[in-house]
Amino acid sequence: MFGVGAALVAVGRYASDIALKAPPGRPLPTEPALTVHGTGPDRVILTRALAALRPGTYGLSGDGCHAVVGPVIDGAPHPADTVVRRLDRVTHGILEPGATVWLTPQVHVGNPRTALGLEHADVDIPGELGGLPAWFVPAARDTWVITVHGLGTTREHPMVVMDFLHRQQFPVLSLAYRGDLGAPRSPDGLGHLGETEWRDLDAAIRYAVRYGAERVVLYGWSTGAAMALHAAADPALRDRISGLVLDSPVLDWETTLRAIARARGVPAALLPLAVRAAQGRTGLRGDGLTGTMDRADPAALDVPVLLFHGPDDALAPWSLSRRLAARRPDLVTLHTVHDAPHGAAWNAAPAPYEEALRRFLTPLT
Repeated sequence: MFGVGAALVAVGRYASDIALKAPPGRPLPTEPALTVHGTGPDRVILTRALAALRPGTYGLSGDGCHAVVGPVIDGAPHPADTVVRRLDRVTHGILEPGATVWLTPQVHVGNPRTALGLEHADVDIPGELGGLPAWFVPAARDTWVITVHGLGTTREHPMVVMDFLHRQQFPVLSLAYRGDLGAPRSPDGLGHLGETEWRDLDAAIRYAVRYGAERVVLYGWSTGAAMALHAAADPALRDRISGLVLDSPVLDWETTLRAIARARGVPAALLPLAVRAAQGRTGLRGDGLTGTMDRADPAALDVPVLLFHGPDDALAPWSLSRRLAARRPDLVTLHTVHDAPHGAAWNAAPAPYEEALRRFLTPLT
């Protein structure tokens, strides 16, 4: 029996590793690989798949290359098993026929200056594990927006809204946290789905206040949204937080962990072992709205919240965002975005997204 028990522990540990050791900037396991079949001056031909047919603007990443693609070009001649999308630009590398690529919500690469033409400062935020690199883009307001990326992306992802925020005169602090390139490694080498990473966001809030922010808006995607909810519950600084913007929030760590593990090929029978192993190794606790959100009970929310989410998210259930909005209609506004995978609400419909964001932020200044 001991041998069987040890084997089950080992299997659970292996399965949890698959879910908790995802490197930032690599494709999410729910994102299918596509093949480049050809390119033209303003178009790229990709394998026909539901992902390739999504509306909107996306990054197109592969090993050694990155491009930006727009919507499907209707009426363009192409083989029946392919899709033609508008090719806006090739950021680096070459899109060669036969290359394996995937769509990503991370449209921009580089830094705010090279990608957007925005002047910025590279700053180092003192965190509990060491220095946290961040970009600071100055602007006139004394309300800062602190952005926090999520699963499968890096601090380059928030640049999709950085130009918009700069035009609205909000200073932006874009944070790299534990496990990111240039940031300290988590002591156990695992991602905690926001459960411990939120303390790095807490450090960023303290930094912002120290350097002139009267108020802050926390803006998180995916696990970054979970971090924002945790940080907003910290009594030490909650009076400085004037609002939350949550995109594809991870509100139930167990569901998200199961989805990641399943998408990476963990058999269904092993998923409960993966969950128990992850809980034992990371301290993750609870489930649903009392799990990842146990430090930010909906009843305790006291600032306005804008939720971007949609029913096509395969990693973080839209139903939980709907439930959160229903429980706090006085503070929570849900902006539903269809045809958007995890973390890609802006990509699916940039103009409506930014208008909803403008309406939300205007009274918070």
